[in-house]
This record gives sequence, C-alpha cells and structure tokens, in this order.
Amino acid sequence: MAEEDEDERIYTIPLRKTKNVPRPKRAPHAIRTIKQYVAKHMKSDLKAVWIDPPVNEMIWSQGIEGPPSKVRLRAKRVEEDLIEVTLPEE
Repeated sequence: MAEEDEDERIYTIPLRKTKNVPRPKRAPHAIRTIKQYVAKHMKSDLKAVWIDPPVNEMIWSQGIEGPPSKVRLRAKRVEEDLIEVTLPEE
C-alpha cells in the first residue's frame, strides 16, 4: 500500500500568484509553477517532470492571460527519474 501512495498522488495546485505576473506571461508561469510544485512534493528533479498535453491545453484554454486559479492534477512516478502529470479521471 505504501508503494502505491508513493507512485501516484492527486494534488490541488494553487495558481493564485500567477495573477500577480504580467498578463502576457501568466500561462507559461502557471506551467512552471506546476512543475516546481510537483518536483518539490514528489522529491524529484525539475527536469524529471513531464506534463501531459491535455494539462497544457487546459492551462492555455483561456489564453495566455487567463490560467485557472487552481488545478487538480494526478502526478505519477513512471520510472525512477520520470514523473508524469495528467488530469485526474473523475
């Protein structure tokens, strides 16, 4: 059981601080924030985090100036040095 908890987690990531970033830089800042959050909480390197294209499309759905205030994502350790971030299946 403990191994499953380490391999896959669902996070609600706050992106409120992206509203303080200049408007044409908000969506890229949100993507960076997601990568940093997942890398920190899964105890991995920033380069080891891979974001699934549907997650990227969801962040960019309102354009570059309007990313969501918070997102719910699934982080799964695929290999020893790779973490995949996807949308949760609800």
